[in-house]
Amino acid sequence: MKTKRTIKQQILSSPPARALIRGAVKLGFALISASAKSRRKPRQELREKDNKQVPVMTDLNALFAEMKNRFNPSAAANMEAVFQYDITDGTPWFVTIENGDCAFAEGESDDPTVTLSMDSVTLNEVMTGETDGMQAFMTGRIKASGDIMLATKLAALFPEA
Repeated sequence: MKTKRTIKQQILSSPPARALIRGAVKLGFALISASAKSRRKPRQELREKDNKQVPVMTDLNALFAEMKNRFNPSAAANMEAVFQYDITDGTPWFVTIENGDCAFAEGESDDPTVTLSMDSVTLNEVMTGETDGMQAFMTGRIKASGDIMLATKLAALFPEA
């Protein structure tokens, strides 16, 4: 007996959508080298708040500084794009790519090309390789909107060292 699939399941199960999601999420955030993985902190630091253990917010300045160090200008030739990172438990950031140059800024862009929404712990886990970006996207920890196809170029723009 065939089961009915929702439109969302049909779209997400198509080969182009799977390739797009894999490139945008999994490859786009794999920015920290294997040597950094061996030095990483425990999976998730927790702090006490109202008698509950809650994750400690990741240092976003350090994460985006690492991305800036990894920038590949040749991959950005003739490209104009704005990648908005909406960090749910922190401040938003955006990365502007224009003709081989890149600029990082804290805040919201007026006209982002693609927007990636997640909490700071998820961003850190994906960038350090602790969490698979594709899995984080499929489980709803990362949400993407705008020109998602452009997000597949993140791995080329910010390659592993």
